[in-house]
Amino acid sequence: MFIQTETTPNPATLKFLPGRIVLAEGTEDFRTEDEAASRSPLATRLFGIPGVNGVFFGHDFISVTKDGPEWQHLKPAVLGTIMEHFMACEPIMAGSGSKADSGDDGEFFDEADTEIVVTIKELLESRVRPAVANDGGDITFRGFRDGTVFLAMKGACSGCPSSTATLKHGIQNLLKHFVPEVQAVEAV
Repeated sequence: MFIQTETTPNPATLKFLPGRIVLAEGTEDFRTEDEAASRSPLATRLFGIPGVNGVFFGHDFISVTKDGPEWQHLKPAVLGTIMEHFMACEPIMAGSGSKADSGDDGEFFDEADTEIVVTIKELLESRVRPAVANDGGDITFRGFRDGTVFLAMKGACSGCPSSTATLKHGIQNLLKHFVPEVQAVEAV
């Protein structure tokens, strides 16, 4: 098994590509070992590596965020853990602990804005999420109120130094161009 790695715009996060499907649907974001404990055997194993403080699963990648040693010291342990897990054919998510993120839980918007929200979601799905996934993260719609779009940033995007620029100069400009009702974009 050969696992590729890619850097992300967030220097604390590396993207690992095992060459196979990680999650068939949705994404999973773990910020603590306690969050992972009952839901993901692989995330739990990764949190067992000193210095790992975040794990994110996408369709075909795993993003790992560190707070400890340099990547040159941490990367071999992460690669070994991922390889061992896949070679043992163990599940990524625990059967009952999975809560694949469909992106629609906890959303808020006025029913009168339904058509606007549908357009915003279509733009996010077709133009934003694929680009963000290439950088090891995910952005999902959370709400729309008084001209402001609220988005949740996950994986490499969470805590990334360039995330504000991505939101303000990239996503906000795109949405304002196609949806005149959008005045601002904020992270939640």
